[in-house]
Amino acid sequence: MEAAKALADLVEISSQIESAVLADGDGGVLGSTFAAEERAQAVAREARELLQGAAGAAGDPVQIQVAFFEGCVFVVRDGERVVAAVTGREPTAGLVFYDLKTCLRLSGAEQEEKNKAVSGTRRRKKKDEEEAAGDEA
Repeated sequence: MEAAKALADLVEISSQIESAVLADGDGGVLGSTFAAEERAQAVAREARELLQGAAGAAGDPVQIQVAFFEGCVFVVRDGERVVAAVTGREPTAGLVFYDLKTCLRLSGAEQEEKNKAVSGTRRRKKKDEEEAAGDEA
C-alpha cells in the first residue's frame, strides 16, 4: 500500500487523528495529510528530533506521546520509517498508537514488496550474465 493511501486510511479509521505524516530514514516525507508541504516536512523533522532527544541508556524509543494543552503529538518508529500524528485533546493513546503502527506496517509492506522485486530482478540478471559467460567459454 502506498504511503498516501496508508495515511488516508489512517485518518479515516482514527477519528482522533487530525493530521499525519510518514517519513523515511533520512527525514524525507513519503506521504502526508497536511495541507502544506512545508508543514509536513517540519513535523517529520520534529518527530525525528523527538525520537533522538528521547534516546538514552535504555536505547532508542519506538513510540512517543507529547501532550500539549491544545492536543497531542504521537510518533512511532519502525526501523527507519517514522509516522507522526497530531490529535486533539485527551485522545485514547493506546488506540492512536495501534493505528499508527498499523499504518507503518501497511505502508512498509509495499516497500518490502518493491525491495523483493528489485532483488529478484538483480538475481535473474546476474544468473543470465553467468549463463551468457558460460556459453562463451
